[in-house]
Formats: sequence, structure tokens, C-alpha cells
Amino acid sequence: MNGLATRYAEVSAAAGNRMTPAEHTVVQRELSELAVLDLQDTAVSPLEVMRAVAAAVPERLYDDSGDVLRRMHEIAGFGNYQSCLSSLPTVHACFELGLSGAAGSPADLIVGRGHIAPSFYAERYVRGELPFLPLTTMHRGGMTGVVHRDWGFANTMRYSLGVGLAQAVSRARDLTRRGESRKVVCLAGDGELHEGVTFECIRWAHDTDLDNLVLVVDANDRGIEPLDKPLSRDYLRSYFPTVVEADGRDAAAVRDALDTLLRAPGRAALVCRTHKGEHSFKPPAAASAAPPRIPSFATTTGRMLAAVPTPSGRPPAVFTADMANRFGLPGKVAYDNTGLAETLSVGLTLALPDDDLKVVATDAMYYMDSLSMLTEAATSVRNLMVLAGRNWAAWGGAANAFNLLALLTDTRVYEPVTEGEFHAVARRLAAEPGTVHVLSMVDARFTPPAADCSDAVDDGVWITPPDGAADGDTVVVSFGYATTLVEEANTGLGLPHLHCTALNPLLGRPLLEALRRFKRVVSVEYNGAHGGFGAWLRNRYLLPVTVHGVENDIDNCVHDEQLRRHGMAPDQLAALLDTVHAEAGENRAVARA
Repeated sequence: MNGLATRYAEVSAAAGNRMTPAEHTVVQRELSELAVLDLQDTAVSPLEVMRAVAAAVPERLYDDSGDVLRRMHEIAGFGNYQSCLSSLPTVHACFELGLSGAAGSPADLIVGRGHIAPSFYAERYVRGELPFLPLTTMHRGGMTGVVHRDWGFANTMRYSLGVGLAQAVSRARDLTRRGESRKVVCLAGDGELHEGVTFECIRWAHDTDLDNLVLVVDANDRGIEPLDKPLSRDYLRSYFPTVVEADGRDAAAVRDALDTLLRAPGRAALVCRTHKGEHSFKPPAAASAAPPRIPSFATTTGRMLAAVPTPSGRPPAVFTADMANRFGLPGKVAYDNTGLAETLSVGLTLALPDDDLKVVATDAMYYMDSLSMLTEAATSVRNLMVLAGRNWAAWGGAANAFNLLALLTDTRVYEPVTEGEFHAVARRLAAEPGTVHVLSMVDARFTPPAADCSDAVDDGVWITPPDGAADGDTVVVSFGYATTLVEEANTGLGLPHLHCTALNPLLGRPLLEALRRFKRVVSVEYNGAHGGFGAWLRNRYLLPVTVHGVENDIDNCVHDEQLRRHGMAPDQLAALLDTVHAEAGENRAVARA
């Protein structure tokens, strides 16, 4: 069995209990075919490999792409099902016109609405271009949930909304420069058009008379949350010579309209009227007598924020780019939704009175689009709190959000994991209004640690106190959410365990003296291991720190599996700490001998 077959067998097995018997049977046949393929050519893409498997096992379990799309999300257990469903007729129309990324297509296709990649996979499956196997691995470290060149797309997306239109304008400009008349089709959403970069792209295409761009807009009147107003057709008509509307739920109508625009000269926009339900897929709740799960910590933000005393005595000015529900704001605090325009969310804080509490509720992915505005705010805004929702697909590795935010001038970064820590950071902001306070609001369910840093939010607190009578071998120091994982891992070990809320803690003398008595300090973090929490402890305080964290780009898969893949599951941490502690003891015994 080749390595790819082994990997897909493992990933697909994790979803085994969500598959039907018929699906499981076909997947096993497909795995057998994958196992015997010669994969020596490293240039072969996953899509090409899977096409070979599909040819070897031509049986189709479903002949309707809508059914396939539903099953993909049911097996994954989450995803942007309604967004994919909203755009599925448009995707079907693209395939009918040969706009699927294949060579010889009538135009170049850029998928700006990157999270509708599953719609393309569903279409490829019913057309015999994909087996069922990779569909069972979506969001689980197999098939990507967003567009990627490896899976047949002309572009790759990771973080930024709106970047697809920038890619399309770039491609269209290059074709024009080379004297080619070929057109570029960009699929976008009406929520996505709130992004600052899309305004700039549309304006620039107009100002430079770019005549080979066709913008297709899924107009479902929703971003993550309902938009305040529908897409402005007048806005599009100001920049596109031709604007056409079609029933986006009718694939034939979309196909005919798009075909006409591709044949006609000039730049154009096609508005597809569609419908979208709730943004995120939620599997049906299992009927059981199990106790209700504790809420995600992030969703308690609204309640906690409502209890924060403000310097001015006025309610806080809260701005969010379509993330009110994620932070539990509705019904708790008043807020303004900028509709996915996160740069504007920050910009709206710039000229408010100094003594007003300003709150920007954003996300690891979205704040990256507004980094320049955050830098501006850090130098000019007082009493600014940034709620940076931790998104598991973006926080770790080379592009980790915490480390970038911590580098902004006059900025402090925290990850509260108790209500007391949240309010402690709020009090710190009131005492030091000239410093932007960034709070990672963890979008996970967990039991709060036994002790918190409410009284020492910049310092640390012992979850498991050290034995002060003798020097120790190993101490573990953790940050934010990682503390909850380490606390569980340390239950049977009893190692001294220090918890910090601040990414860059300012440790007091008593803690430093206690830490320096240990032969080895193990830091556990779930942001990024390079230049992050552990590196801060080592470089600032010259502690003998061994860092354990996410060293590579974090895997985009369900959270429980992501923990295990990066060695952060409690049982893995327990094994790590036990090993490190044993090694420290052996080294001390050797030194004494």
C-alpha cells in the first residue's frame, strides 16, 4: 500500500460511522484501487490520482450533485453547506459550459467564493471525475474545504475574503497585456463584495477599461449573517457596462446568461438571485438523555461584555464583520454589523471619543485583511478591545495570528479561558487605555481550569503548585486554551503546572524564582511555536524552555482530529510530559554519578 492510500484510509476511517453500508463498501473498493497505483511521480496532483481511482471504480452511489453535497457535509459533520447549495446551480452551469478548470475551457475560471469548493467536488463526482473516497475526508485532512490548485482550481485560497476577485483582475490584466481575447470568469458572493479589496478591484477594472472580466455574483442576501441591505445593482452598473440578472436557482438560466456574456464583447456582471439558509452546517441533534453541552466560550462574550463597566458610562461601541452570533452579541449588547467589511469595522473606531469603550469583534482570518488599519488604531485609538475569534484553521504555524498581533505597537494579546480572566483584561484596558487589548475568544467547549489569572492577568497562576522544599526536574507552563488540555493531561502526573493568560507574560519575581529552580521548563501552546509563547519565556527570562506547539501550518480539519494531528490531545500531552520528566530525572542521576 502506498503512503497516500494509507493516509486516506486513516482519514476516511475517522468518518466510518457516518457512512452508509453502501458508501463504506464502495470506499473500500476505491481504497484497494488507490493502494495499487504507482505514485512515484510527485508532480501528479491528488485530483489526477483520484480520477484514476474513479475510472477503476465507475459505480456512482448518487446521480444528483445536491445529494452528494448533502452527504459530504453529513459525513464531515460541519461545513458551509448552505453557501455551497446556494451556488450549486451556478457551478453546474459552469460545468455545462466547460468552465471547470480543464484545459480547453472557453474562459478562465477563478472561484472567489472559495468555500464553495465542495459544490465542484459534488459535480465532479456525478460526472465520474472523482471517487467517493475523498468526499468522506472533507475538512478532515484529506480533501480541502476551500479551493486549491491541487484539486482542479486555477487558484488557491486560505484566509482572505475578496482575494478571488483580485486574482481574477490580475489574470484578466495579464491576458490583455499579452494581447489575448480570452475572458476571465470570477464567482463571488454578495457578502464578499463588502470587502475593501473587491471595491478596489471593481473600480480599477473600470478605470483601466478591462474588458475581459465577467463577475458572477451569488446574491442570496446573506454573508455569515443576513446583510443589512441587498446587493446594489446600481453600484455594479456604475462600473460594469453590462449587468444581467438570472434566477440563480435555475442552472439552465444561469448557463444561458453566462454563455451570452462570454460571447458578447466587454466587461459584464451576472447577478444570480439565490437563497441561503443558516451559514454553517449543523447535523441533527441526537435524541438522547445526555446532559446539554456547555456553550462555546466565544459565544459567552456578549453576556460578559454587557457587564463590563465603561470609562464613559455609555454602552460600548461594538463593530463586527458578520460575526455577532459567533460572539453571542444579539440580545446582549448593541452592535453595528459592517457585513464582512472588517477593515471598516476597525476604521469606525478611529474618531470616537477617547473615553468610549470600542470593541471590534473579528476573526483570525478576517483581521489579516485589516492589519494596516489595526496598526493605525494602535497608534491613535484609546480604549480599544479587539475580540479575535480563534479559528482552528488559521491560528497555528507560520501564519499564526497571535504572534502577528503581538508585534503591533502598543498592543497586548491575551487568551482568557474563564469569565474572571475576561473581566481582568477589561479592567486592565480601563487602567491602560492607550494600549490595544486583543482577546482571543476561543471557539471551543471546555471546562475552565481550576485556577485563573484574574488577579494577575499579566503574570501567571499555579494550577498544580510546585514543591517549594526542593529543586524540581520539570515544570510545565501553558497559555490560554492549552492550559485546559495540559490540566487534563497532568491529572495522573502531578507535575508543577503554571497557567498564563497573556501571550507575552510579564512574570513577577516570585514566579521567576520558582521557575528557575527547575531543570527543564516545557511550554505548551496552541498558537504557533516559532516566536510565540515559549520563545517569549526563553528569550525574555532566559529560562531553559522546551517548546511544544504547532510548528507547521495548522491542519484544516475538525478540531478533535486537529488536536491529535498536532500532538495536542491530552493523552499525547501526558505521554510527552511523562517522557520529558523521566529524561530530566535520568540526566540528573547521570550528573550526580
